[in-house]
Amino acid sequence: MNRQAQAAVLFLVGGAMLHAGTTSLYLRYVKAGLQPLLLAAGAVLIMAALATVWYDLRRYRAARQRKGGGVAHTAPDDSHGHDDEHGDDDGHGHGHHGPRISWLLLLPLFALILVAPPALGSYSALRAGTALQPPLAYPALPSGDPVPLSLVDYAGRAAYGHGHSFGNRKVEITGFVALDHGGTPYLVRMALNCCAADAQPVKVGLSGKLPPVLQPDSWLQVTGTYSARQAKDPVNGGRIPFLDVVEAKPVPTPKDPYDESWNQ
Repeated sequence: MNRQAQAAVLFLVGGAMLHAGTTSLYLRYVKAGLQPLLLAAGAVLIMAALATVWYDLRRYRAARQRKGGGVAHTAPDDSHGHDDEHGDDDGHGHGHHGPRISWLLLLPLFALILVAPPALGSYSALRAGTALQPPLAYPALPSGDPVPLSLVDYAGRAAYGHGHSFGNRKVEITGFVALDHGGTPYLVRMALNCCAADAQPVKVGLSGKLPPVLQPDSWLQVTGTYSARQAKDPVNGGRIPFLDVVEAKPVPTPKDPYDESWNQ
C-alpha cells in the first residue's frame, strides 16, 4: 500500500475503535474500565492518519514547486523516505498500485463495524476450568429477600464460606446456562481480567425446581437457597457450588455479559 492507503487504513481502524468505544460493542472485547483508553487510542490513530495525509500533500506540493522552478530532479533515494522499486510512491506524491490482496486487511474492520460478535458462552465455559477463588472477605448482604447477588459473589460465599452469611434468606443470581456431558446444568458468568481473550468461567450448579427445558447459552434469573452440595470442575478440579432453585425465569442478554467483580 502507498502512504495514502496506509492513512486510510489507520483512519478506518481508529474510526472502528471510536465506534466500538461509544457504543456497547466494546464490552464484547474489553472490560468497561478500559473504555477511556480505547477512545484515546482511536483518536490517536485518526490524528496519525490525518497527519500522514497532510505530510504527503505538503511533500507533493513542494515537489510541484521545484518542478515549476526548473530544478533538476535526481533519482529518489531511501534517505528521503521514498519506497524502493516495489514501493508505492514515485517521489511526487503519486502512488503506484500495490498488491491488491493487501486490501483484504480491511475486511476485519468492516466486520467489527457491521457485525457484533456474540459474547463467550457455554462452549468456552465447559472447556475451561472455573476461575473461582476464595474471597478476601464476606461483606454484609444487601437488604431484601431474595437478596440480589452477582453469580461470582454467591459462588465465593457458597464454596468457601459454607453458606454462613446467607442464613435462611433466598438469593437471586443471573447467568447463562451450560450443560455438561452428563446433563448437569450450570449457571455461568465469564469473569474478565482485562479482555475477552482472558475470560474464565465461574460456575454454579443448579438443582431443585428447574425449568423442563434448559437451552444452552440462554440467560436465566434464578432465585433459590444455599445448597451444601459441591462438585469438582473436571477441567481444573476447582470448586463448583450449587444452588437449590425455587424459581427460574428467562431474561435478555445483559448489556455487559461479562463479570468484572471477581478481581476488583
